[in-house]
Amino acid sequence: MTATDPALTALSQGWIALSLLHGRIETRIERALQSGHDLSVREYSLLDVLSRQHSGPGGHLQMKQVADAVGLSQSATTRLVTRLEDRGLLTRYLCDTDRRGIYTDVTPDGLTLLSEARPTNDRALRIALDEAAENPELAPLVRAVEELKAVPA
Repeated sequence: MTATDPALTALSQGWIALSLLHGRIETRIERALQSGHDLSVREYSLLDVLSRQHSGPGGHLQMKQVADAVGLSQSATTRLVTRLEDRGLLTRYLCDTDRRGIYTDVTPDGLTLLSEARPTNDRALRIALDEAAENPELAPLVRAVEELKAVPA
């Protein structure tokens, strides 16, 4: 392939469009969550992921799994957990079966904030997608997002 290869150009244009859509969505949600709930998109995502844990076998996520789920490095995720723990939204404790393991749970205050923020997140996402759908270059991506089904955990 060369730099002027039409397939490469189309692939690059698709990637640019996807990146643009992601940026617009994240910016819209970030503003809404910050102004309404003093939460960043990453903080919201972390609370959301951790709120889905359970006490059964395999129910608690390791920090690497949490980091992968929110798209951050393990060290960035640990810093984020610490920030939310300092705000009283998360708590950490040692794993009963492996003293090296540390679990993180959402506190009742964290669950309350998450339930208050979820409609804000969903509304901002809908607005961002509706706005993007008006752009002919982004409309196919919006349709693809809307057609995605939830992936079982």
